[in-house]
Amino acid sequence: MNLSSINDLSLVAQVIAGASDRAFGRLVEKYQQPVRRFFLHQTLGDRMLSDDLAQDTFIRAYRSIHQFQQLSSFKTWLMSIAYRVWMDYLRKKKTLSPEQELSENSVASELSGSSPGETSWDIYTALSQLSDIERTCVTLFYIDDLPGDRISQITGLPPATVRSHIHRGKQRLSSFLKQNGYG
Repeated sequence: MNLSSINDLSLVAQVIAGASDRAFGRLVEKYQQPVRRFFLHQTLGDRMLSDDLAQDTFIRAYRSIHQFQQLSSFKTWLMSIAYRVWMDYLRKKKTLSPEQELSENSVASELSGSSPGETSWDIYTALSQLSDIERTCVTLFYIDDLPGDRISQITGLPPATVRSHIHRGKQRLSSFLKQNGYG
């Protein structure tokens, strides 16, 4: 166990004991960037939606922090919550009427601030070629630098399935990028 994990456990214990209001704030400060980055890649660059989903993740984490059993690192536990928040969002989105979805998508695209030709637009366009689960596995593996076993813990998928999604996603990204002049 490294020093960072010990510090996280100390902060979690303080939150559970009610000893410090600032303890959870320190956890949020430490992990808000990785959680926001995860959502930014899942939403293909929609910053406002990413921030909303990240906020929902931290609210859920705070409400269920007493359930943290130290079977994995705090970051893995938190990213598992983020993954469930993302899956809940996707399920909710599937239940929207076409008119509601069109309205939601047009507002998101207006607010994201990216335009074709920008590097971030190119990355998100490439990531949009992947299924939701492939995008999740690929971004956690290549961008967040998480090993397959931690991705398996986060998503609840067997390690072999995670490896398959990463491999298939990498192939699809490579093919898309080659077709669009990137190599």
